[in-house]
Amino acid sequence: MRTRLLGILLALMACVLVALGLPLAISEAAAEQQRLVVDRIDDTARFAALAQNPVGQPNGPMAAEQQRTLDTEIRRYYDVYDIRAGVFKLNGAPITADPADWTDATTGASAEPFVEALDGRRSHDPAQAWPWQDRRLVVASPVVWDGDVVAVVVTESPTGALGSRVLHRWLLLAGGEALAVLVAIAAAVLLTGWVLRPVQDLDKVTHDIATGRLASRVAPAGGPPELRRLARAFNEMADHVEQVLDQQRAFVADASHQLRNPLAALMLRVEAMGMELPEGHEGEMAGVRVEGRRLATVLDDLLGLAVAEHSGQGAAPTDLVALAAERVEGWSALARERGVGLQCAASAGPLLGLADPVGFGSALDAVIDNALKFTPPGEAVRVAVTADRERDRVEVAVSDAGPGLTEEELDRVGDRFWRSPRHQNVDGSGLGLSIARTLLTASGGVLEFAPGEPWGLTVTLAVPAVADN
Repeated sequence: MRTRLLGILLALMACVLVALGLPLAISEAAAEQQRLVVDRIDDTARFAALAQNPVGQPNGPMAAEQQRTLDTEIRRYYDVYDIRAGVFKLNGAPITADPADWTDATTGASAEPFVEALDGRRSHDPAQAWPWQDRRLVVASPVVWDGDVVAVVVTESPTGALGSRVLHRWLLLAGGEALAVLVAIAAAVLLTGWVLRPVQDLDKVTHDIATGRLASRVAPAGGPPELRRLARAFNEMADHVEQVLDQQRAFVADASHQLRNPLAALMLRVEAMGMELPEGHEGEMAGVRVEGRRLATVLDDLLGLAVAEHSGQGAAPTDLVALAAERVEGWSALARERGVGLQCAASAGPLLGLADPVGFGSALDAVIDNALKFTPPGEAVRVAVTADRERDRVEVAVSDAGPGLTEEELDRVGDRFWRSPRHQNVDGSGLGLSIARTLLTASGGVLEFAPGEPWGLTVTLAVPAVADN
């Protein structure tokens, strides 16, 4: 977002600089040429004044001397400034001109200005000469005697020096604009940082809350008043949500805890009543006992889920190889009782993951318990501990040999109280994997489900790997 905002601001600044810089550059070039044109006009006017007497009255007593003076001035002008100058008759033939090979003013660049000067007025300002053009700047002025045009003075100036001066002006202008761009970049970086800092804090805290760190809040910071108000409102909302969730967890925990004693008392009364029932009702009593035990299991799982959601223990480097081996050893007796194999495969050395040992162990217990329930006798449950270097995490995969789940069921597995319709006859409340997911998420881990090979279900508990693992 910061990059996009910077791009927009800098694009707008570039458009402003171009919109201002181009007219200014054109104006600088026009001003430089205008100064040159004014200077050439003065020169042609001076030559026209010198040519009035010798051209207007060629037979006068001073005509020859004035003609020599005019010749000398034009020659010196060309030698010093490298500017072609000449006085031409009305047919374009030279009266005096330098260089000497300039024999006709009615051709080339001087043709149009010469014709304009024949009408008794100075030629129009020449077109703008740009630095990349190789051309001459022509100015023509009439020589008037007794109200009539008797000759035309023409000067042709090279534009190389003019182009150099224009380029110099443009370089100064470009340097100023480059400096303005740098200042604009610095200002844009500061501005975007000031505006987006609260947004970045909000994004970080939102991610923290989404991943289970409900105590995270937006720290007071600068920025626009609207974003500061948004941050305060977000903190108030987060406080309210956390309070509601705490109340919900407390209610579930209290309800499940308080219901256990009445349920135990109810089961005792049922047992006492069962002793007084006549023969033939044992089947009904067995059903009541089964439902009672199932209800007790649900209450125990609800209490475990509430405790798991309220758990705030932090994650620490944990050897998941040793932890997995310990939990497999703990479940081995039940596996043997059910006739199910329980195997643990891991590397010889430790694999350190960032996890809460108690929470991760409880989650692994829930997953192994679920795998043992659905694995038929004679098959095996396999627990594998591996390191995923690409995703920088340590994984504990529990694979059973049960009936597995369909793709639609894989999308729902782990939801609270959800059980596959095909497995309703298996003991359980549908909360085991939910508890495992909650315990794992509390320490920054994830719980993933995938079909087993060639059948069954593989549940993977993954946590971030510790550096230099």
